[in-house]
Amino acid sequence: MNSEREYVLSTETTCDMPREYYQSHGINLLGMTYLIGDKEYDSAAEDSLSPKEFFDMIRNGAMPKTSQVTVEKAYNSFEKIVKEGKDIFHLAFSSGLSGTYQSCCIAAADIMEKYPGSKVIVVDSLAASMGQGLMLSYAVKLKEEGKTLSELTDIITRDRLKFCHNFTVNDLFHLHRGGRVSKVTAVVGMALGIKPLLHVDDAGHLINVGKTRGRKAALTWLVDKMGEKIGNNINDAVYISHSDCYEDAQFVADLVKQRFGIQNILIGDIGQVIGSHTGIGTVALFFIGDSREV
Repeated sequence: MNSEREYVLSTETTCDMPREYYQSHGINLLGMTYLIGDKEYDSAAEDSLSPKEFFDMIRNGAMPKTSQVTVEKAYNSFEKIVKEGKDIFHLAFSSGLSGTYQSCCIAAADIMEKYPGSKVIVVDSLAASMGQGLMLSYAVKLKEEGKTLSELTDIITRDRLKFCHNFTVNDLFHLHRGGRVSKVTAVVGMALGIKPLLHVDDAGHLINVGKTRGRKAALTWLVDKMGEKIGNNINDAVYISHSDCYEDAQFVADLVKQRFGIQNILIGDIGQVIGSHTGIGTVALFFIGDSREV
């Protein structure tokens, strides 16, 4: 007989999923903070800027900064659930991009020490944006199928590197401001119409893997890479996120439909936390493949 307790799924806003998705699936949500101008926002709070408001501010010269989830915030959020007699599966933002995973691990250990018999499992998604969101939807499905907390943990940990992330950005100057490319590279690249091609690797880092000339070629590359990596994996859904460039995201979605016959494609906004680092004009394609290697 299974003696495991009921558990709650938990994650952060870096999944870039629609707010109603978290609510409809009863997901506990931790917000990272971002500072824009002289005001600090919690990305999970009701007064957080909308993506349009946020990217309009960037367009007008704002340079936002972000902060990881603190141990205290994670602890307080987890404690409320554990006090109800429930356990927690927390899917954390990539440790290769933030200290949030470490904060959540410390909070989980403190909770389990204070509340003997409770389980707070924190899994490093090694993912970002709707790649983390796609992994979350996978966890939701497994939970709905009746998987226990330990079974869910084993499956997600086993399969997490099959969640492929490929990106392209339109603004080399934003990458320069974030320390990703030199000023010379940004100036020359923009003059020549060079578009960087990036992915998230097995360590959860954002890596520049190539470049192409022209926006359409960069967007097509995303789908070409999907063709190379998808293998025989079943993709019930494919996710595309974008930073204030919906038409480009739709162009990629149309290519995916034409090439693979996948009709269930969710296009979503890159949120304020991820968008602080990518700038405007980013398009990212997420799917389940054989591996993340590019």
